[in-house]
Amino acid sequence: MSDELLELCGSVEAIIYRNEQNGYTVLTLECEDGETAAVGIMPEVAVGEELVVRGRWQTHKSYGEQFAVSSCTRSMPTGSAAILKYLSSKAVRGIGPATARRLVEMFGENTLEIIENEPLRLTEIKGISRDKAMKISEELKKIFGMREVIAFLDKYNIPPEISVRIWRELGAACIDTIEANPYVLCCNEIGVSFEHADRIAASLNMPQDDEFRIRAGIVHVSTYNSNNGHTCLPKEKLAEVCAKFLKTDIEKIYDTLENMIDDGSLVQEALGEREFIFLPDFYRSETYIAGRIKMMKQFPPQRIFGIEAAVEEFEAYNGIKYAELQRRAILEAISGGLLILTGGPGTGKTTTLNAIIALLKDNGIKVQCAAPTGRAAQRMSDVTGCEAKTIHRLLEVEWDKHDRPYFKRNEHNMLDCDALILDELSMVDSKLFESVLRALPMGCRLIMVGDSDQLPSVGAGNVLGDLIASKAVPVVALTEIFRQSMESLIVTNAHKIVRGEMPELARHDNDFFFLPCSSADKIAETIIGLCSERLPKSYGYSAIRDIQVLCPGRKGMLGVVELNKRLQSVLNPPIGTNLDMNIGTYFLRHGDKVMQIRNNYDLLWTRGDDDGEGVFNGDIGTVVKVNSKAGTVSVRFDDKLVSYDRESVNDLELAYATTVHKSQGNEFEAVIMPMYRGAPQLYYRNLLYTAVTRARKLMILVGTQSTIEAMVNNNKKTKRYTGLKEFLSE
Repeated sequence: MSDELLELCGSVEAIIYRNEQNGYTVLTLECEDGETAAVGIMPEVAVGEELVVRGRWQTHKSYGEQFAVSSCTRSMPTGSAAILKYLSSKAVRGIGPATARRLVEMFGENTLEIIENEPLRLTEIKGISRDKAMKISEELKKIFGMREVIAFLDKYNIPPEISVRIWRELGAACIDTIEANPYVLCCNEIGVSFEHADRIAASLNMPQDDEFRIRAGIVHVSTYNSNNGHTCLPKEKLAEVCAKFLKTDIEKIYDTLENMIDDGSLVQEALGEREFIFLPDFYRSETYIAGRIKMMKQFPPQRIFGIEAAVEEFEAYNGIKYAELQRRAILEAISGGLLILTGGPGTGKTTTLNAIIALLKDNGIKVQCAAPTGRAAQRMSDVTGCEAKTIHRLLEVEWDKHDRPYFKRNEHNMLDCDALILDELSMVDSKLFESVLRALPMGCRLIMVGDSDQLPSVGAGNVLGDLIASKAVPVVALTEIFRQSMESLIVTNAHKIVRGEMPELARHDNDFFFLPCSSADKIAETIIGLCSERLPKSYGYSAIRDIQVLCPGRKGMLGVVELNKRLQSVLNPPIGTNLDMNIGTYFLRHGDKVMQIRNNYDLLWTRGDDDGEGVFNGDIGTVVKVNSKAGTVSVRFDDKLVSYDRESVNDLELAYATTVHKSQGNEFEAVIMPMYRGAPQLYYRNLLYTAVTRARKLMILVGTQSTIEAMVNNNKKTKRYTGLKEFLSE
């Protein structure tokens, strides 16, 4: 698809639709060769204006051909007829068709200039008071002001949709505000990057040691580190990094830190013998979690009597004999009401969980189940028989005016349950866990399930690890591998990896295989051959549905990006270039395996006669239709069909290969993983363990034994600075 933008010129004939919050507009443009429907960010555009719009043609499935506007240049109407048309369209609040006619009859082509600069002259017209004249003038100035802001920010490559957001947030004086402190643009409500604001500041000759810059730089560094999992940072480490990043004297950093602590922009807390700095929202999350957990222990749920007898009866009825640790977990969950159940594959977590759910329900306890991802929730539903929702859906996510999620379920509108079973806790970050606890009714049981040896959450925090390390919550760690699971090398090798032992690599008669290859190119060729021919032929596996390549990282010949391109070229070669659609890193075509890479709760899906909304980070599907001209794609996720427009399609990427991190919460029939030397921060024990435990029936490592040894021996878990353990221990 060509990146060249087309240009149209014309006058606005009608406004069909406008979103007042973000300026998205659908309008009719009268051009030389007829009327055209134009759509895009065109704030405050009104009937009668002359526009020059740049963009591309697209075909909407309901409304037909439209011109998708990327940028828009506008000029106010100049002739009397055009001004009358403009004002009659109610573009300026306070002026209707009758008033517009009287104004233009009196002032002609000078009408707009007089409204703006000589508003008192409007009182010469019957029915316009002094107060009304001033209000009309202010309304017109607001319109001119937004245009001035958009033109001003365009010099700094800020797109119109962000300019509208800036105008809404900063108001009429926003140009003066930005010139005084460009770093106001870095706030969450606006979202301009620090680097972008820094370039604006440099063009305005702002000194490098200006306090506005240092404040914004400290927040930027703290936020960047929260994206790497940290909820706080040691004060001296933060100061050193900021001084280097901002190229500023460290004493100036310390002075600014103290000012920010004093005014509440940051929080300082002593953890052990070191001072740590928190962004306020992470401090609130971790202190709330600690306080709520302590309260739950202090006020446990109503006790259920006769549990041991009920367990024995349940065993007899179902022909099961629980191991000692399983029995302890069941009793603790039901009697105490607060439990972490952890353990590796084959240790009976699911069997234990099923007993807990059944016994709770037998005692009239209303149970809800949840997991962080759609796939994890679906798997939880399948293995427990209890409907499970994603945490976001359980808490009824909504969106504020800044398109940020918030939850309708909270301390003022609590969940309707007596027990919550929360699976895959290792994937839950601090802010999300805080939201869960806020929505729990007093006396509600909370049973948390997870594998502490898997990778931690993508978001900031180490909830499962900190809860276990604090010893503030009862923990039952299942360690016994049951006999039927002992027959699986996937299970036994996963446990060996966790213990720091080399997995069994020599056997070729089970479900775990090692294929030695000495070069990156040979490894890639072997993986492609396994996906395209060997596994489909030997096991009947589908390369799209059943086989998943998992990589430690995204870059390099054996990273996600390159392997996806090579796998796509073999598994789904192009039939015609007109069927391909460029989505940045990849070309997308019918039949491709794709992954949703961020939560999108507004995407609509259909399933037969049923419909709903929401597609989640990590969901994997298949492209069933591509319309490159319209920029639309249809994807089938299991039994749901989802349509993507030109904007939402950027939430997709090819998924023949994906990272181990992105695979969390998913399981696959067969997993293939390249094993070749790479950065130590990506080649470590927990990552290998997590990859192995994603495989249901077949695990294949392709590469060098030395890489496997290095990963098994590298037990330096990614260090996360968090405060939860300390807060729980206080």
